[in-house]
Amino acid sequence: MRTFLGVLVNTAVANVTTSFLWFALTFWVYLETRSVLATGIIGGAYMLLLALFGMVFGTFVDRHRKHRVMVVSALFTLVLFGVAGVIFLLLPQRAILDLGGPWFWLFSGIILAGAVVENLRNIALSTTVTLLVPTERHANANGLVGTVQGLAFLVTSVFSGLAIGLVGMGWTLVIALVFTAVALAHLVTLRIPESPPERTPGAKAIDIRGAASAIRAVPGLFALILFSTFNNLVGGVYMALMDPYGLTLFDVTVWGIVLGVTSTGFIIGGAIVAKRGLGRNPIRTMLLAVIVMGVLGAVFTIRDWWWLYVLGIWLYMALVPIIESAEQTVIQKVVPFQTQGRVFGAAATFEAGAAPITAFLIAPIAQFWIIPYLETDAGRDAWGWLLGDGQARGIALVFLVSGLVMVVLAALAFTTRSYRILSREYAEVPAAEGLSAADDPVAGPASAAQARGGDAGRG
Repeated sequence: MRTFLGVLVNTAVANVTTSFLWFALTFWVYLETRSVLATGIIGGAYMLLLALFGMVFGTFVDRHRKHRVMVVSALFTLVLFGVAGVIFLLLPQRAILDLGGPWFWLFSGIILAGAVVENLRNIALSTTVTLLVPTERHANANGLVGTVQGLAFLVTSVFSGLAIGLVGMGWTLVIALVFTAVALAHLVTLRIPESPPERTPGAKAIDIRGAASAIRAVPGLFALILFSTFNNLVGGVYMALMDPYGLTLFDVTVWGIVLGVTSTGFIIGGAIVAKRGLGRNPIRTMLLAVIVMGVLGAVFTIRDWWWLYVLGIWLYMALVPIIESAEQTVIQKVVPFQTQGRVFGAAATFEAGAAPITAFLIAPIAQFWIIPYLETDAGRDAWGWLLGDGQARGIALVFLVSGLVMVVLAALAFTTRSYRILSREYAEVPAAEGLSAADDPVAGPASAAQARGGDAGRG
């Protein structure tokens, strides 16, 4: 557990840094251009890259020691952030902020790539729970991950807004570079006990067949991955429109503080899971949380009240660690350790792929149709009784519809055969008794995986 906590804290620092720069970029672009379309494309591109590289990252995690994976991820992020800093130093800001020119997309793309590579660490972290933590404590460890991510989001939200508002994008890049280097230096001092992964001659960089085989080996597991994409469907809407809506209600520095305060929901949600676990059926817990999340998405902008928006975001964030921990806990129990990276990578591909679809669709639809329509007399007459007459009623309508769709999809999932099969499979697969993967640094991972995998492969 001491090793796991060291890895967890180091990953938290790295996540804080990449999220800090990512949030700052979004704030900076919107404030300088006032383009919902630009922020929607940036957010959608981030999730699209996660989707495209999820399988690559998962395969890489399975084929290398987890410590090496984390070091490679940190090094690539440091280099990419450094390149972005050089571009910012050499070019005038007006050239970088020209949405019709190449420099904006190159600059944003490099920062996006640095943030995306960081996801390698997150996939590796999920597998280190299996490697270092006893099976019966997986849900609690995943809750700790959610709590630390909440702390990271709190720090990120507050300081990204303050950094852009007070020192600008240039110094924000410098801060990100310094903390990325510090996290890398600390990571080099850590040691994770793990035997060398087995190498498959002639294996491809993207092991789609291996991931598919690992998923098929557990009845209903593919349905679990689909279930967990439900919150990402509405997540694409939030990605495209949450910041523009918040910045109509608050100054950028205040909005950063608001996000920081509401991110305590992550901490509370993760702490609840760390303390109490997820119950006997994490899949059921996850779907109930998705339904509540959909209701929140439908109502938290139904009036132009800042306190309603803040409360809705806080409750939404409290549910995120529950949903993510539920998926991770199931995969860590029913999937052998040797293939968990590919399964987590496949899950990241499917889940991340949902958000860009909605972000890319919603941003131009909201910018050019829904928002202008709700500003007309006809739009106000048609929807004013429900949404009021405040600012950004068009964005409120998008949130309302997407939240209701999310509720319907999650409710239908309860009726599926896959839900019943996977719930039974999770209950029947025994935990590895008396041995976590870390108990034997040489044989432990394989032994623990075999103990789990013998039953996980049934059917």
